[in-house]
Amino acid sequence: MSHKIIYEQPLNERIRSFLRLEFLFQQIRHHLGGTAPWDSRAALHSLLDIMNIFGRSDLKTEVMKELERHTANLARLEANPDVDRAQLNGLLDELDGLIDELHAINGPIGAHLKGNEFLSAIQQRSAIPGGTCEFDLPAYHFWLEQPAEERIRDLAIWLECFDVIGRAIRLILRLTRSSTLFRPEMAPAGFYQKTLDANVPCQMVRVALPAGSAWYAEISGGRHRFTVRFMAQPNVNERAVQTTEDVAFEMACCVI
Repeated sequence: MSHKIIYEQPLNERIRSFLRLEFLFQQIRHHLGGTAPWDSRAALHSLLDIMNIFGRSDLKTEVMKELERHTANLARLEANPDVDRAQLNGLLDELDGLIDELHAINGPIGAHLKGNEFLSAIQQRSAIPGGTCEFDLPAYHFWLEQPAEERIRDLAIWLECFDVIGRAIRLILRLTRSSTLFRPEMAPAGFYQKTLDANVPCQMVRVALPAGSAWYAEISGGRHRFTVRFMAQPNVNERAVQTTEDVAFEMACCVI
């Protein structure tokens, strides 16, 4: 395959949260590059989503556990003469640095933002369809009319507390994705199923199809097995159906 479209499915709750946060951090970085009030509005709503995720669980502990697990796994490779020592030492240094930075953070990440009345008001109104328009939140409307550099500065200050954990999640997902190479597979009549070894837990399934493929991959599963269905949808106004054709694809079960 040359250019690929990759479909990913997390197989545990930890990786599920990391993938959602990766998406939100990417989204907010994109909108921070814009200067229009609509860019700031989109960036701020991504920030509120990030705050919601951090408010539901102790993600700092989860991330640190995952960093320590990767450190232990990589440290075992130091005795292997075939390993690129410089690359391995660089990764171990990066992991150790992130663990130290997270240890240095007191309390839950982003906890101080909960006391920000401006953000809290927007968060409460966001649950209502159209609830953040100008007559609902005049303070928000006023902020959106400020110069772009002021809005971007405010957003950067609010985001700063998530910087370390964002870098840690990017590294964890990079290591997870690179742990296994893609290999060719075949889905008879558009259906593929695989049973997993519970003693060697798979973190994530990745399915690759060539750009321009007539199908997309619908993946579901858990720690014991997963299935992939290849769906055809001629256009978005029609209901998708599983193809009856055999589908050649590439797959990676990320075990690390």
